[in-house]
Amino acid sequence: MSAVPAGATERYTVANGIRLYSVEMGHGPLVLLCHGWPELWYSWRHQLAPLAEAGFRAVALDLPGYGRSDKPDVAYDVEWVNRCLAELIPALGHQRAVLAGHDWGGLLVWPFARRHPHRCAGVIGLNTPDLPRTPVPPVQLMRRLFGDTPPYIVQFQDPGVAEWVFSWGRGADDFVELIFRGAATVHREAFTDADLAVYAEAFRPLGALTPPIDYYRNLDRSWELAADIAERRIEVPCLMVCAAGDPVLRPEMADGMEARVPNLTRVLIEDCGHWTQQERPAETTAAMLDYLRRLEPWP
Repeated sequence: MSAVPAGATERYTVANGIRLYSVEMGHGPLVLLCHGWPELWYSWRHQLAPLAEAGFRAVALDLPGYGRSDKPDVAYDVEWVNRCLAELIPALGHQRAVLAGHDWGGLLVWPFARRHPHRCAGVIGLNTPDLPRTPVPPVQLMRRLFGDTPPYIVQFQDPGVAEWVFSWGRGADDFVELIFRGAATVHREAFTDADLAVYAEAFRPLGALTPPIDYYRNLDRSWELAADIAERRIEVPCLMVCAAGDPVLRPEMADGMEARVPNLTRVLIEDCGHWTQQERPAETTAAMLDYLRRLEPWP
């Protein structure tokens, strides 16, 4: 059975020299939905139809290096991925888009608004706030802070090691079970066996996990490339959705965002873990639609 919702359209679009796979529904102003790690367009499956019915063109993509999108041998730094998104918008026939990003998608959409303001009509951050620039590169900082007990981001830095660890046992099947029904999840029932099978199929092929992990391996490079935009304020209207039970991206991490994002609306979703739009789809969609309906239509 296809994972694509009834009435949705699949497409490939060339942007920045690579093919990006997406699933879309609706017509109207473009809302570009960017997933996190280790996810797919499928993470936005609950939002596609409601956004379309409300008069928006909802496009959920597999980010570069993920799923059915191309996996070029490049440095997956934020500047390069942002360029892919910036070229995708006119390739889809639009001038601007509201970009929604969850988890790693959030780490993409906030700097996107600074790098490509002419393409950005607004930003929706799910769980991932707009964070201030650290005084030193983030991976270097984590190595100093955590020493002999490094977090997973530091452990990801050595090529091949994480891929080898995630191949243990049943490989991709155990990996997605751990990720989506693990400690960061409040509502494990939100993920059926069929849902997990969609993710496992995407990450099962040899090498499929390397480009997604390379996003982490280029964190310090992304930090360096952001030096010229770090102090820019984001002036478009934005929405920050936090999940009360997210142990990874805690709601208090969004404190102080208004200094950098002055036109900000905040929403806190209770009884929700890290996978907000999947664990609490109705509440997430309602917050998104309330924000989107307050915007002037964009071309």
